[in-house]
Amino acid sequence: MRILVVEDNPDILVNIVDYLGLKGCVVDALGNGAAAEALLARQEFDLLVLDLGLPGLDGLELCRRLRRELNPMPVLMLTARDTLHDKLAGFEVGADDYLVKPFALPELWSRIQAVLKRSQRQLVRRLTVADLTLDLDTLRVSRQGRNINLNPKCLKLLEVLMKQSPGVVSRATLASQLWADEPPDSDGLKSHIYLLRSAIDKPFDRPLLHTVHGQGYRLAATDSCA
Repeated sequence: MRILVVEDNPDILVNIVDYLGLKGCVVDALGNGAAAEALLARQEFDLLVLDLGLPGLDGLELCRRLRRELNPMPVLMLTARDTLHDKLAGFEVGADDYLVKPFALPELWSRIQAVLKRSQRQLVRRLTVADLTLDLDTLRVSRQGRNINLNPKCLKLLEVLMKQSPGVVSRATLASQLWADEPPDSDGLKSHIYLLRSAIDKPFDRPLLHTVHGQGYRLAATDSCA
């Protein structure tokens, strides 16, 4: 489990990082919201432990921005503010849970486990790769908060690629998913890959759909298979 902890009190930060490390977590630690936002743009985490009262970009605004970008990562918010108004403000911007300081580290761990269990149940029907999301119930596709319209075959291609991400999916596998035992010539798959790439990549700065020559295609934040 990889967790990002954002807390500007160095003593609290060290205690949390050491404790979670003993629990077997891989922990990244930062002391301000701007640095956290930059890291979250290029790295995925299973959970964010986020202090509300950060300097500069505070926890409320960072959480609000994550949810605006449709980032479903669970957020456990930490704060010394214990009024109902403060708690509601955290939930309104998309926090999953709220822990008031001072707190016992075993309680923090218990809250983390509970948030992750709830999140896993909620995300079973949602696929996410970087900033691209596919809701399997509504078939809604979005990237950076913008809706993307896809035809049924492109939707199927996207689903297969997202489920296997960041792995490579062979051309034969993709063709089988679209046409079962009666695939058309190779240009049929190429045409649908072109349409999918045009929809999910061309309007955005960073490509996610990559051709792996001689093998197939992969959906990932980088074009490296390493």
